[in-house]
Amino acid sequence: MSTTYHLTSAQDLNSDILDAIKAKFKTKPITIIVEEDDTNLNLTPKMKSILDERLQEDEITYISSSESIKRLIKKHDL
Repeated sequence: MSTTYHLTSAQDLNSDILDAIKAKFKTKPITIIVEEDDTNLNLTPKMKSILDERLQEDEITYISSSESIKRLIKKHDL
């Protein structure tokens, strides 16, 4: 069993969260991992270049992102 808490700041951490963890897991052993949420995507110059090239593609050959993902999953057996 696992639970994830997403906080906008470490300052949001309070005793309510600890109480919720204690209530959920009771006397079971637990592991607490704290990591910085680094979801800000920083594009490399190469990534930007590829995206710029994609913007120049003919709209007639356009496929949606979901179709693109489906094709990648099929191609790479994901």
